[in-house]
Amino acid sequence: MPLDTSIKKVLVIGSGPIVIGQAAEFDYAGAQACRILKEAGVDVVLCNSNPATIMTDQAMADEIYLEPLTTETIKRIIKKEKPDSILAGLGGQTGLTLAMQLDKEGFLEEQGVRLLGTDAKAISRAEDRELFKEAMAEIGQPVIASDIAETVEGALEVAERIGYPVIVRPAFTLGGAGGGAAANEAELRIIAQTGLDASPITQILVERAIFGWKEIEFETMRDGVGNVIAVCSMENFDPVGVHTGDSIVVAPTQTLADKEFQMLRKASLDIITHLGIVGGCNVQLALNPDSFEYAVIEVNPRVSRSSALASKATGYPIAKITTKIALGYTLDEIKNDITGKTCACFEPTIDYIVVKMPKWPFDKFADASRKLGTQMKATGEVMAIAPSFEMALMKAVRGAEVGLDSLNRKNDPEDHAPIWERLRRVDDHRLFTIFEALKGGTSID
Repeated sequence: MPLDTSIKKVLVIGSGPIVIGQAAEFDYAGAQACRILKEAGVDVVLCNSNPATIMTDQAMADEIYLEPLTTETIKRIIKKEKPDSILAGLGGQTGLTLAMQLDKEGFLEEQGVRLLGTDAKAISRAEDRELFKEAMAEIGQPVIASDIAETVEGALEVAERIGYPVIVRPAFTLGGAGGGAAANEAELRIIAQTGLDASPITQILVERAIFGWKEIEFETMRDGVGNVIAVCSMENFDPVGVHTGDSIVVAPTQTLADKEFQMLRKASLDIITHLGIVGGCNVQLALNPDSFEYAVIEVNPRVSRSSALASKATGYPIAKITTKIALGYTLDEIKNDITGKTCACFEPTIDYIVVKMPKWPFDKFADASRKLGTQMKATGEVMAIAPSFEMALMKAVRGAEVGLDSLNRKNDPEDHAPIWERLRRVDDHRLFTIFEALKGGTSID
């Protein structure tokens, strides 16, 4: 399907101010989207509260609103500008949540504005924890034992039923905000309340903790007629239990046998097909390292932090192609900019290793807990490309500006704990502690 000519004026929602714990990946996506819309001859109305972004440059859009990202603001802009469409999947969780609120209220329908790309029903099925669980059951995809709670007492009941330890995941939040792990009732009371306060719909998912499983991500792409591809596979260096934004991530996957890889790739493509995603989508899975047992953790039906990494790692412009698909093009009609010959329906293959390493602000916040968990603490990241994992990892350590040229960390005068004790900690020094232990003769087991 070529360009949908009924699209004349599009409202693009940005991701708002850059908060600690969220980097500027969404500006990268939003700026690409604006360029594609302008190329297609579409009027672009942009709303983002952050004047420091590239997407709010005057050359990027026809109308720019530096306004707070609230439903009231968006309603006012829609009434004034009268766009016929809204592009919400490129402003991170903020843009998605706003569009969903307006759709739920019936405001978009009333104003004759349609959502481009993934529709509201598909977004709900991916984002609402209860609907997501039902959707996975329909196609026989395994999910972790869990249940929804809307009160602290409800959360305690769920935990009693599925057993501790549990992980709390609030609905519709970014960077794992408000989430955490609880090993007992006292911890769960605090974490459940925090999660309920953080979720815009006061809903949390309480799920059985599967700490120690491998965390694998697939960045996928689907168009309006059902063509699907896996753009990039990524494996987290840290197991399940550490937020993917706080994990060292390697692309492509390193420790999966071909059978495991194909099983998880097929699961990812089946999931986005069943949900009816249109555009880029990130699928997170957990794999038991001792068997073929796996579980679907979650799906982000939007351009995410991992999409920026996958785009830069493979050279496949996810945000750009998501926008073209939203305009009505199919994958086989979109040309690959790098080769100039092939189309976007070919999966990129890479013969090098990419390592993403997070950068934490603990040097600035000396009193903050260095412990890493399901809530993201990193404020930035570096990406290194090299022929082997070891080379890429060393390059990433040097590029992260942590004052190190190798994996030999300088001794911390305040930390005299023995290596065994430090190995059990999940913190930002973990990589260096593991290296110290291996160098000291500790066995891999």
